[in-house]
Amino acid sequence: MKFTLIVGALFLLSCSGWAGTYIETFNDDDLEDWQELVRLDQAPGVWEVVDDELQTVSREKFVRLLTTGNSTWEDYTVEFDVKPLNKHGIGAITIAARVQGTWVVLCSIEDPVEFVEGKPPLHREQISCVYGDFHDVIFVRLHAAPHPLLKLNKWAHLKMRVHNNIFNFSVNEKQVMGPAKMPNLIGVPAFGHFPNFRTGGVGFGLANYTARFDNLIITGKDIPNKGTLPVAPSGKLATTWGQLKQF
Repeated sequence: MKFTLIVGALFLLSCSGWAGTYIETFNDDDLEDWQELVRLDQAPGVWEVVDDELQTVSREKFVRLLTTGNSTWEDYTVEFDVKPLNKHGIGAITIAARVQGTWVVLCSIEDPVEFVEGKPPLHREQISCVYGDFHDVIFVRLHAAPHPLLKLNKWAHLKMRVHNNIFNFSVNEKQVMGPAKMPNLIGVPAFGHFPNFRTGGVGFGLANYTARFDNLIITGKDIPNKGTLPVAPSGKLATTWGQLKQF
């Protein structure tokens, strides 16, 4: 999976002069472009570069989200590799787009438990895409469907494509959502304070997992050119970045 992504990205760089390409391979400890968006008063996590891959551990049910980008980014594709190493409870692996302040669009592969009065708890594995305020934890569902969890110790490839108010989500190059059209809630009672989610940065995160992330690629007309994917693996590196920015 990772080798295929590298070859594909190099081809993309050679023939897509019309679009900017931002690449992050986590081959060093320079994470100045990244900030962690955390729930309410929760403490930020520790993100560690191990063997040129970004690793973090979550033992909480809430999603820890690492974000980057500009609030003016509009139409783009964001994709990355992720390898879950351990699962610690009810959890999620998440990709994010149109991140603006605390407002986000999230797609997760998760296994929530639903409690309905008079019925036994329902535990299911699914894809869930929502949008809303990460701090107020008020979300509107864009899509939900059954989907198996990502396999432990195996790389998977997540991709989200956003264009105007249309969203597509793929897992291992198989489209699992979309095209899904997001309604404009501006002026709608109870949701009139929501933005229109037409611009914003990107992110990824997890809940109740230990996982590694690598080879993040963002392409689009508003995206700055940065970074390249390695043709051959570089020397191993192990650093810890615990002083995350927080907002």
